[in-house]
Amino acid sequence: MNQTNQDQLDQTVVDQFGLATAALLRQGSQSLPVGIKDRLYGARLKALSVRKLEKVRVQKHVLANSTGNWSSNSNSIWDTLAWVAPLIVLVFGLIGIAQWQEDSRINDIAEVDAALLTDDVPPDAYADSGFMHFLKNGPLADSEQDSLDSSKSNSPS
Repeated sequence: MNQTNQDQLDQTVVDQFGLATAALLRQGSQSLPVGIKDRLYGARLKALSVRKLEKVRVQKHVLANSTGNWSSNSNSIWDTLAWVAPLIVLVFGLIGIAQWQEDSRINDIAEVDAALLTDDVPPDAYADSGFMHFLKNGPLADSEQDSLDSSKSNSPS
């Protein structure tokens, strides 16, 4: 027996028990004296007057009504617009941010290109590995320069 059938069987047993209990209470209340009935009725009214109101859950269908068809009343159109409008704003905002980042990147590349073209150093120098080493590490110390010069003079040309 699967879980759904077991749940249905349990619910049936509970319903039958509730009906039997209600029938017994009705029979018992008919045989009570009038004074006790009046006091019970007064206690019930008092209990009902002080009880807390239950929260009622209202289910709203955003895109379709309970039958699955699009609703034609104006409230559902406004409900739909209430969640579609922020979504549209979000999409256009993301597109705007992407465009701004692209423009910023293009401007950065243009600045680097302009600096390279207007600099005293020719663009070919940036392709030289020794020049790149110079840019990364700064000028060589005198001892490094001497060792570099000696290695050049010892190497056959």
